[in-house]
Amino acid sequence: MAWLSLVLFLPWFILLGTLYWMFPRQPRDTARRLFDGAALLLAFVLSIAAMLWGHHIGVVQSDAGPIWRQVLAVLYAYGAFLGVMVAALLLRGSWLAQRATKAASKPAAGSP
Repeated sequence: MAWLSLVLFLPWFILLGTLYWMFPRQPRDTARRLFDGAALLLAFVLSIAAMLWGHHIGVVQSDAGPIWRQVLAVLYAYGAFLGVMVAALLLRGSWLAQRATKAASKPAAGSP
């Protein structure tokens, strides 16, 4: 039953992942695709690990009701996914700004 939270949140994760992948539209080169793919894969893997951990915590808490297993699993999975996506979004923004600054400061081909 631990995987129920992943099944329920998978459409939302796909929507958020698609928005992250699509915007901003430019620059879209190989390095950007690799960074975005790695960030999405890391978010998904950590979300699964957090989901299993949250479900386990719900199981070992003897005073909690059976619904809390699923609630904790969803909260941990969603928190892990959003944490990685926010960190990747911030890192990608500063990385793209640095690359744009470096590209603008390079002299054009054929100029003195």
